[in-house]
Amino acid sequence: MALVGKKFPNLQVNAMNDMGDTFKINVFEEAKNNAKKVLLFWYPKDFTFVCPTELHAFQEALSEFEKRNVMVIGASCDTPEVHFAWLNTPKDEGGIEGVTYPILADSNRNLANQLGILDITNENYNEETGIYTVEGDNVTYRATYLIDEEGTVFHEGINHMPLGRNVKEFIRLIDAYSHVQEKGEVCPANWEEGKEAMNANRQGVASYLSSN
Repeated sequence: MALVGKKFPNLQVNAMNDMGDTFKINVFEEAKNNAKKVLLFWYPKDFTFVCPTELHAFQEALSEFEKRNVMVIGASCDTPEVHFAWLNTPKDEGGIEGVTYPILADSNRNLANQLGILDITNENYNEETGIYTVEGDNVTYRATYLIDEEGTVFHEGINHMPLGRNVKEFIRLIDAYSHVQEKGEVCPANWEEGKEAMNANRQGVASYLSSN
C-alpha cells in the first residue's frame, strides 16, 4: 500500500538510543509536534552485513540532515536490548558504536505490519490447528520514508535485502521538497540545490526545456 500523499501511521513504538534508554517514539507526532521533517529508514537485522554500513552512512550525514531541520530515525524488528548491544559493538567489529540517532525496536511488528514491509510470503492457515505459518524471516526490507512537517509522506522507497541505499539521494529529495514548499516551483529530473526549477504550467516546462 503506497503511503505517498497520506499521513504516516499515528502509532507509538519502542526505541533505543546510544545512552541505553528505552523510550517511545511516535514518528507522526515527532514530525507534526516539532515542525520537523523525518527520515525513517528500516533495515532487516542488527549484527548483519549491509546494515551497519547504512547506519554509519546516515550518522556521517547527520549534520546535513539536522541543518535541514530533519530528524533521522533508524528502525528494525530487533529488541531494544539487541540494539543496545550493537550500539556498544565497535565499528571495526561490525558494530554501530558512534551512532547517536534513535533506533525503533518494532519487535511486535505493529508498525512494520501497517507499512507492509515484512518479507513474509506464502501465508497458510491450518484449519485443524488454527495456526498460521509463513515463509521468510519476518523482518523488514530496506524501506525509507520521508515525512513532512504535517506528518504526510512525500517519499517512500523499498530496497531488497542486498541493496544498500544512497544517503545523498535522500538529501537531494529533501532539498527538492523544501524548494517546492518555499518557492512553489516544481523540480525537474536530476534537480539539485542551486539548479533551475520550473513553474508547473505549459509555459514553465517549455521555458525550462528550451534552456536545458
